[in-house]
Amino acid sequence: MTALVFLLMYAGMLVFLIGCIRRVLQYSRTPLHLRWELYPVAHEEPERLRHGGSYFEESEWWKKDQHSNLSGELSFMIPEMLFLRGLWEFNRKLWYRSFPFHFGLYLLIGAAILSGLGAILGGFAFGAALFAIARLFAWSGLALTTVGGAALFWRRLTDPELRNYTGLGDLLNVGAFALACALVIFGKLAFGMVSMGTFARALLTFDTSVKLPVMVAAGLMLGSAIVGYIPYTHMAHFVAKYFTYHAVRWDDTPNNAKIAAKVAEYLTYRPTWLAPHIGGDGVKTWADVATTNPTATPEVHK
Repeated sequence: MTALVFLLMYAGMLVFLIGCIRRVLQYSRTPLHLRWELYPVAHEEPERLRHGGSYFEESEWWKKDQHSNLSGELSFMIPEMLFLRGLWEFNRKLWYRSFPFHFGLYLLIGAAILSGLGAILGGFAFGAALFAIARLFAWSGLALTTVGGAALFWRRLTDPELRNYTGLGDLLNVGAFALACALVIFGKLAFGMVSMGTFARALLTFDTSVKLPVMVAAGLMLGSAIVGYIPYTHMAHFVAKYFTYHAVRWDDTPNNAKIAAKVAEYLTYRPTWLAPHIGGDGVKTWADVATTNPTATPEVHK
């Protein structure tokens, strides 16, 4: 049983990494997005961020070097990633369910990292301190993910506003997370288990002599399957979010020869979208679509 758990944990992490790399390559190769032109952009200079301006305010801006403000980006991205600031501001009701779920996952990731470091540095004095913090993170993460996942599952199941946006996969996604964490919690409390330090060292050395309660083993195997499954579903938004901000919302790169060449290529594409205002029949190019009055397109009046 322990060997199977370890193998599935290794496989889940490997498949996860492969899936994340695949997603990054997929998103990085997509065509340029239409410029949003919404300011302020987070990497603008601090003085312009205060009043919502941009480098376009400067005279002959095209002759001047651009300067990126990394601290401005981090001041926006860190609260957004860790605390779901946008959800807090615009959908407080959902935040109360989504935040514990996501923050619980962050704590579990932190617990895994600290446990690994503790196992590697176990001979040093601070190895025990790392395991102590990891235990706190693990129990907090398991509890928050269970509660948050169950709350999201129930809202998806009962909220009529989400009915059109909820499929079986949406319910299974959050439900599986909550179930995996609940199995580990109840298995540990009911049947006991080796310490986190012993388990981490056994996992790194593939020591299968460590005994795991059935419920804990089931939770770890289900969790490993979910980890490998995440990058291949819409739950991979943690990868997409970087591109959403940096390649869409914050893309203010001045036009240049490289961008012009890409746009010229895109205009030769032949869209097949079903939207009537596009009229994408697979014959007309994007250049044809962009130079056609949509109100005069026959498909609109059908």
